[in-house]
Amino acid sequence: MKFKLSLVAMLGMIVSGPLRAAPLSDAEATFLDQLVTASVVLEQRCVGYEVDGTGAVQLGARLLGNPNEAMAMIDAYSAAIKAHDGESYDHDKFRPEVFEAARKTFRRVRTDLIKNPGRACAHYGDAGVDRGLLRRY
Repeated sequence: MKFKLSLVAMLGMIVSGPLRAAPLSDAEATFLDQLVTASVVLEQRCVGYEVDGTGAVQLGARLLGNPNEAMAMIDAYSAAIKAHDGESYDHDKFRPEVFEAARKTFRRVRTDLIKNPGRACAHYGDAGVDRGLLRRY
């Protein structure tokens, strides 16, 4: 009987482990916040800005330590977007903590862009350019 209970407890820990979201590191949270902010600028069609994919990976590599970590965060954000939109996504790349943090940042920035599009587009767009996530056209 003891063996069965131990096995059940161990299986419960193994199964529930991946379901708990690990908190984002400060560097991950910073990069994700900047990545989401830049994407909202593009989603809201702020005039004069376009994505700078190379710059995004370079910024992520500086913040997270290497380009692979930057790409992993970009992939996790992409999976979060697809999950939110009801599209199929790579479950191995989905991170619940990325989904939640991105959702909060997206709502905050989008609300600001809707309330005052001119000022907010310039503020967030220029910040994205300064960080290397966006470029002007």
